[in-house]
This record gives sequence, structure tokens and C-alpha cells, in this order.
Amino acid sequence: MASYQDYLLHLADNALVLGQRNAEWCGHGPVLEEDLALANNSLDLIGQARLLYQHVATVRKDGKSSEDLLAYFRDVPDFKNYTLLELPHSTAILPTSRGDRDYAVTVARNFLYSALMVQVWGALTASTDAQLAAIASKSLKEAQYHLRHAHDWVLRLGDGTDESRRRMQAAVDYLMPFTQEFWTPSAMESAAVKIGAGVDVSAFKTEWEAIVADTLQAATLRCPPAKGFVTTGKHGVHSEHLGFVLAEMQSLARAHPEAVW
Repeated sequence: MASYQDYLLHLADNALVLGQRNAEWCGHGPVLEEDLALANNSLDLIGQARLLYQHVATVRKDGKSSEDLLAYFRDVPDFKNYTLLELPHSTAILPTSRGDRDYAVTVARNFLYSALMVQVWGALTASTDAQLAAIASKSLKEAQYHLRHAHDWVLRLGDGTDESRRRMQAAVDYLMPFTQEFWTPSAMESAAVKIGAGVDVSAFKTEWEAIVADTLQAATLRCPPAKGFVTTGKHGVHSEHLGFVLAEMQSLARAHPEAVW
């Protein structure tokens, strides 16, 4: 049975997994400024995850849970993040991709996700859970910066050279279908809404679509339809990619489970 803890884990897992993915650009950014920008973006997201995991541990009151346990010692089916956030920065599916990273994919994903989270965090500042409301207030400021950063790069790449536009369009076309998961209902979200602590994400769909459509139009990009298979990451059913993300992220903690950091 889904619980309010599951909802908090969903929010935390989203932030942690995307933070881990963005951190993969550290030392590999296309320019130094962007290397630092993505590192700061990752720190923001991982900071959000820490606060949420700490809150889950407090809610559980079992004397065992901790942010480290929740981040490093759960397995793939236990994670409740959107599938969109665990995808690699570049895949063989994208003919424009070269090497193992495509900055256009990273930019598109950050844009699509932060356009949602600006609204989610804004609404959660009114949560009946005072601790979640406080976390949302801090996270909202960060999400607004993330959206502005990603938005600006969508414009630069979309309305740039023929090559940058082609890669940006390919990234948006590839990622858009995964956003369908934002709007599909789940028991954990319904449970959180019922007690006034969570928000109904589907209420933000119209505004999110407007933000995305306006930005893509300004970037001279086509807004592709979101259709096809609906992923189920928030239900614990993930792509093959999450296992690799967790293996890298959790390896040190699992190798030395008794270590004190």
C-alpha cells in the first residue's frame, strides 16, 4: 500500500538521480563555465534529496533510517524517480549523438523537468507538512535558476547553428515521450494530496505545456507530441539504465558499509 513516505521518496529520488546524472559532466563540460554550472546544479539537487531523505527518516521513527541508508542501500525497484531522469546523456538512438555525452540531451531534460518542478515546489510551499513546505521554499529558488539556465541553452542551441539546432531538436524529440509519466496518477501522490501534504501534478499540465511550447517556438524548434509507451519509474519499474547509475553512486558505501564519513 502506498504511503506518504513513498511520496517523499519520489521527490527525493527524482532529485538524487538527476543530480547524479548531471554530476557526470564534472570535468567534461563543453566550456568551463558550464562545467561549473552543472556541478552547482547537481549540488542543489543532491541537497534537496538530502533534506527529503532526512525528513523520511524522521517520519519513519524507526531509529534505523537515515539519508545514507535511503540513498545508498536501496535497490532499483525501491526507487521512485521518473524514468526521464535516469536516461544517459547520449544514446545510440540519437543519430546526432557523438561519444557518451550529448549536451543537448542534458539541456532538454533539465528544461523539461525544471519547468515542472518550479510549479510543484511552488505549490508545495503551502503543504500541510511544515517540513516539506520549508524544503519546497528552498528548492523553489533553485528550480527557478535551473529552469532559467536550461531555457537559455535551449534557445542558444535551437536558434544557433544548423548542427546545434539539429541536435537540440533530436534531444527534444527523444525525451518528450518520457514526460507522459508526469501526468499519470499514482497511489502515493493521491495519498499525499488527500492529507493536504502533496499536490496533484496533473493540475500543472496546461501551464507546463505552455512553457515548453513557448520556449521551443522561440528556439525555432518543433514541439513534438508526447505519445507512445508511458514509463513507470515512479511505480518502481525502471529502464535498464538506473541500475548502472546506482552501481556507480552506491559502490563506495556498499564496499564499506560500516565506514564513518
